Amino acid sequence: MTLFNRSRILVIWILLFCTNLSWAFQPLVVADFSRGTDHSGIPLGWHLQERIGKADFSVIKEGDLYALRLRSEETSFSFEKPVTVDPRQYPIFSWKWKVTKLPAGGDFRSSKKDDQAAQLFLAFSNRKIIVYIWDTNAPKGSVDDTWAPPFLTIKAIVIRSGLGDAGQWITEKRNVYEDYLRLFGQEPPELAGIRIQINSQHTQSSGESFFGDMVFVKN
Repeated sequence: MTLFNRSRILVIWILLFCTNLSWAFQPLVVADFSRGTDHSGIPLGWHLQERIGKADFSVIKEGDLYALRLRSEETSFSFEKPVTVDPRQYPIFSWKWKVTKLPAGGDFRSSKKDDQAAQLFLAFSNRKIIVYIWDTNAPKGSVDDTWAPPFLTIKAIVIRSGLGDAGQWITEKRNVYEDYLRLFGQEPPELAGIRIQINSQHTQSSGESFFGDMVFVKN
């Protein structure tokens, strides 16, 4: 084999290795609101759940970003989507969100004030749930159990608090594997679903939030 042929084979192997490496680090997209909506305006792949009142929502575009806008006037509704993610393989969860109005007096630590403009639920296959929230009053970093239907356990983490960061797009990153391990004291199973939620019925007030791209990535 000539030196030229050896060099050519080496280049081919390097290209193949780099291609496989790039695929290995591709993010796992769980929300992309640029995909469009159905005839009711609901983002494709998502299901609307109206709990109290009529849902006020739309898909908007700000610059290059497509986002889901939620507005609550003493209402409660959510968007849910089934997903399958192994947090041991994809531990880092990243998402974009923005809050422009917080429910007056909202505080997840009180059942009578448990309203938030932005809530993001990760439901695991063993009926345990982590919810990342933007609360009106509870301090950033607060962690506690929150109300859950029978046979479910929900742990809430306050990611943002108050109006200090309101009105601007923020990209968040959480190590879901570590959060689950810390909150439940065991290895996490597969993620089974995701929910985006807003509510302001307890405080009889209003709120508005926007959610953009959501992805899981490897370390």
